[in-house]
Amino acid sequence: MWSHVSSKALPTGERFDWFEELISREVIPTDLRTDRPADFEAEAAVLALGEVRVATFAFSPLRSRRTPALIRRGDPEQYQLGLIHSGAAAFAQHRNDCRVTTGDLVFWDTSRPSEAEIPAATGPVRLLMLQLPRHALPLRGGHVDRLLAGRIPGDRGTPAVLADFLRSLEGRAAGCTPAELARLGSIAVDLLAAGLAQNLDVEERLPAEVRTQALLRRAHAFVDTHLKDPGLSPATVAAGLAVSVRTLHEAFRGTGETVAARIRRRRLERCCEELARPGPRAYPVAVIAARWGFSGPAVFSRVFREAYGTTPTEFRALRVKEARAECTLP
Repeated sequence: MWSHVSSKALPTGERFDWFEELISREVIPTDLRTDRPADFEAEAAVLALGEVRVATFAFSPLRSRRTPALIRRGDPEQYQLGLIHSGAAAFAQHRNDCRVTTGDLVFWDTSRPSEAEIPAATGPVRLLMLQLPRHALPLRGGHVDRLLAGRIPGDRGTPAVLADFLRSLEGRAAGCTPAELARLGSIAVDLLAAGLAQNLDVEERLPAEVRTQALLRRAHAFVDTHLKDPGLSPATVAAGLAVSVRTLHEAFRGTGETVAARIRRRRLERCCEELARPGPRAYPVAVIAARWGFSGPAVFSRVFREAYGTTPTEFRALRVKEARAECTLP
């Protein structure tokens, strides 16, 4: 469950000190500075995913510095990854430095000195942070060091899948059980490892299980993005991921679902969502079938009945009836 805190309930003169204490206690001991403490605002939320944590932060411009003395004071021995939701920032660590903006990822090590700045000219920043123990990342430190404080574009390849996955946690993780949250944490680590390995060009050095899980996440994302394409098939998914069809099928072998079954199920789920829409927002069944890649109404009706034991029209009528019943006052 997400745990939220905000500076809004505090007097303006106490907000910056509160945020510095929060970061030093919940993230890492850090020296924070701001030119306008009286105008400072911040909010944060934390979600535990087993031994992994995800946190969201929104705060006014500031500068941060982590010195050797602060590292000695407290070091969780973590790797941390920031996804910039909005705004811009500059990072420096281990002789590397970068500037990142909306959609970018940046990676750092809590055991090394670092500096960061949110420029006043760009305004507040909103970021999502992934925190994981260093031992959880199946990559050698010598390789990983090359990516510290380096901009990782979040709009392509495995980093894009990771970014989408992290964003999805904000709205969808609240109803998960502790066991499910732990599995989500493992998925996040696998995607991070695959994304870093992709940038380092050392993907073949990842454990086979990590490579398989990362490929599955990429395949799932590709399928969801291309569901409306009637030509979507195992072959087009494999081509889009630059792997062989055989490799793709092998990755799916342990999931209990084939690639084709995944495509069909996700299309049906999207169709169900549209069939449940009431009134003027409702599309005809044939239009819904075409929108989500089915070759024709007859094929859609047959596949739908095989999956749900009813026709699309009967399903829609039932949903409308249920909605009316919910709106009827006792």
